[in-house]
Amino acid sequence: MSRPFLRRIAARAAPLSSTITGNRWLRRHLPSLADPDLWHLNRHSTARGVAIGLACGLIPGPVQAIAAALGCVMCRGNLPIAVATTFYTNPLTIVPLYAAAWHAGRLVLPSAHGMALPAPPDLTFDLDGVASFIHWASSIGTPLAVGLPILAALLAVAGFVAVHVAWRWHTLRAWRRRALARERRR
Repeated sequence: MSRPFLRRIAARAAPLSSTITGNRWLRRHLPSLADPDLWHLNRHSTARGVAIGLACGLIPGPVQAIAAALGCVMCRGNLPIAVATTFYTNPLTIVPLYAAAWHAGRLVLPSAHGMALPAPPDLTFDLDGVASFIHWASSIGTPLAVGLPILAALLAVAGFVAVHVAWRWHTLRAWRRRALARERRR
């Protein structure tokens, strides 16, 4: 019987354990990096990896992948899944996500109830566009700083639950298919 599509892709993309354990820079972290949960697809480590990736995806800049990797080492989540999951934030999604975080922070902070969200800047991929985005993000200040952890926690919980539900659905469906195939062979 052939392996499922996702497992075949993961097997090709996953680094060999000898590559990880043989690297001289990683050798001193060997016990934590040799943990099978960091590299193999199973329900629990995948759910933890998705949750960590969704939470770390709201961290600004390139630090999100590093934070996701460190979170996976600490919580034994699937590292490649977590790093890949952080890419849900990109230049097209960051403004709506930060606006949602600002609204979540505004709901929690009593002093921010009357504040209006400033219009987001035009997205351009140059230094002026980045500078205008940073200015916009800093102008929405305290509600954003409070709302980002709230949104990160909500996304992490939703991702964790969604992986568990989807994995269970897939498993039950596979069991039913195998049972039907056994019945037909009789």
